Amino acid sequence: MGILCAGATDIGRKRKTNQDSICLDHAHHFFAVADGMGGHSGGDIASQLSVKVMGEYLGKNSSQEPQTLMKNLIQEINRSILKKAEEQPELHGMGTTVSAVQFSGPQLVIGNVGDSRVYMVNNHHIFQLTRDHSFVQEKLNMGIYTREEAVKDPQKNVLVRSVGFEPDVQVDVFNYRVCKNDIFLICSDGLHGKVSDGDILHIVQRNISDPSRCQLSDVERAVKELIQQANDNGGQDNISVILAVAQA
Repeated sequence: MGILCAGATDIGRKRKTNQDSICLDHAHHFFAVADGMGGHSGGDIASQLSVKVMGEYLGKNSSQEPQTLMKNLIQEINRSILKKAEEQPELHGMGTTVSAVQFSGPQLVIGNVGDSRVYMVNNHHIFQLTRDHSFVQEKLNMGIYTREEAVKDPQKNVLVRSVGFEPDVQVDVFNYRVCKNDIFLICSDGLHGKVSDGDILHIVQRNISDPSRCQLSDVERAVKELIQQANDNGGQDNISVILAVAQA
């Protein structure tokens, strides 16, 4: 399975710093978004440390079974952030989301903690593959209100699970069987909080009309346009976008 992948992160229009980081590890077919939190500098450090640990861990442990690797990797990030906060008390309470994918033959392994997301686009439809670990998602699970109503909830950015906040982190890890022409999107809430699923689908398909024939430049253009749309819609948060196209 050939994979075309491109990604970018943007500060947005309101924030003074970019606390998002992305990982594009083409050698290990591993791609991830980390959205940091925890004060002016803590979020920066947590997300950047996450990406650093990803590269180091993949280099040393690539022979692990893919689902085990994904879980162990995110738990290693958790330990590294906690250790950093112990060494520098002013960083206490920092953390990050992590949404990551790794292609392993026809299988895609997905790991997620927090409210960054993984989507799949195919056959004119968009599907959210991850579930947010947020207070709003808990309300949705209980049927308190609809997905449309959840967008207006003032607590929509409150997380119930993150990486680096507690000694033990529960990681959602699962497999997805990749089909030709599947397009996978990994993004922070700076995108999905400002651009609707329908608009994301429209932008991706306008730029990548035929996934089997598209070029890297098409994928890069789609990434750029998604970020631009989030900024045009207000850009209140940092915006990170990765697109990966499965080609035969």
